[in-house]
Amino acid sequence: MSHVLTTPPDAAHGAHALDPVADSQRVSTAMHQFWIWAGANIAPINWVLGALGIVLGLSLADTVLVLVIGNVIGMSVFGFFVLMGQRTGVSQMVLARSAFGRRGAYLPAIIQGVISAGWCAINTWIILDLVLALFQQIGIRGGVELKIVIVLVVMAAQVLIAASGFRAIAVFEKYTVPATILVLIAMTVVAWTRLGVDWGYAGDGLTGSARISAMSTVMTAIGIGWGITWLAYASDYSRFVPRDMPKLKLYAASTLGQFVPVIWLGVLGATVATISRQADPGQLIVNAFGALAIPVLLLVIHGPIATNILNIYSCSLCALTIDWKLSRKTVAYGVGVFATAFTIVLVFQDNFAHALDAWLAGLIMWVSPWATVMAVHYYGFRRQRIDVDALYDPPGRSRLGDVRWGALVSFLCGLAASWCFAYGIPELLQGPGARMLGNIDLSWLAGSLVAGTLYAVLGRVWDGGHRTPAETGTRPAEARQESR
Repeated sequence: MSHVLTTPPDAAHGAHALDPVADSQRVSTAMHQFWIWAGANIAPINWVLGALGIVLGLSLADTVLVLVIGNVIGMSVFGFFVLMGQRTGVSQMVLARSAFGRRGAYLPAIIQGVISAGWCAINTWIILDLVLALFQQIGIRGGVELKIVIVLVVMAAQVLIAASGFRAIAVFEKYTVPATILVLIAMTVVAWTRLGVDWGYAGDGLTGSARISAMSTVMTAIGIGWGITWLAYASDYSRFVPRDMPKLKLYAASTLGQFVPVIWLGVLGATVATISRQADPGQLIVNAFGALAIPVLLLVIHGPIATNILNIYSCSLCALTIDWKLSRKTVAYGVGVFATAFTIVLVFQDNFAHALDAWLAGLIMWVSPWATVMAVHYYGFRRQRIDVDALYDPPGRSRLGDVRWGALVSFLCGLAASWCFAYGIPELLQGPGARMLGNIDLSWLAGSLVAGTLYAVLGRVWDGGHRTPAETGTRPAEARQESR
């Protein structure tokens, strides 16, 4: 924690966009990476998702079991995507050009950009009732007007940090996350010693397919599904890590940064839910921690800021990946304006907000087929040898090819398989395969198996000829050392 970032902010972190990060600019430490991912996951949404198993009728033991096993699997995969960024020095969606082609990578970049912008609005909206309830605990009352003021203040903070770039994000997380952890410790002590948690909570006595269905829903929401949600963000931040940092050190720092807060908050939410069996964040937190209203308020407001600075930053990179001729800062400000307006709309359309939240949670199913194609390509076909320079060839003249149909078709088929075996809250996201299995959600598994198997075949048949000398090993693949 004693390390600081010394590179001038405009050198790489403030103005940096899609360019490969030069070795001289890679100054991020393992602790920076830990705080970035920990901060993104210390958020009210994880209390709510942790309580989901209890609400669905599972026992506390079953809920904790799913949380731990699911996140061990999901976060272990996440670590391998983090290593992609350290080795190549490029963002995740630019790296996708190697598998999908120069223009073929537009599709995952557009999906990721739209979803991350949507989450920015949802993450801000979801805390509003909770913040108002906490304000009431300290004598401040208000309605819609106060909600809008909160939206404007929170959104302004997260946009300014995200627009400033990686350095600002790393510094913000480094100095704020330890303080929020102290608050979280106090909350945990109060919850587990004074509130009467039912440690032997047996749930509704679910058995057979009903039990498996509930467990699969939790597994997708905050187990394996939660870990893979972050795969599309991983390299955006690890590209600033020095090449000579031991891979195991970076892997451990990043995965633990995700795993520790998700499990901690998930278990905290589940245990508190055994008291009230409610998943509403306002009720869970205010009813349980009213005496800690001010520190909890700070933690709650910190949550969306820490998460959304990653959403805004990565969304702006996605926009540049599809060749928008704008600066990253300009795109970040634009995302902030859109998210602010959208969040205010959600304030007045509560039912629509809940529906959108459910939709976005269901749409994470796109990540598993995309990520599997990327993993097969990077670790299988290319053996971690990527021609970074070729990633920046202009559209229409790329050495990688404009569209790599093997990757694209595999991804789309995997996406269809994910939907077929999904059992989301919106009825349209409840596929026939999941219904046939007794409402069991295996979207992440089906999407991965179909996309990975197809790409292992189609990637060789259709895309095998699109290799640069660096990818075939006839010359070393080297990242550019100077920004364009």
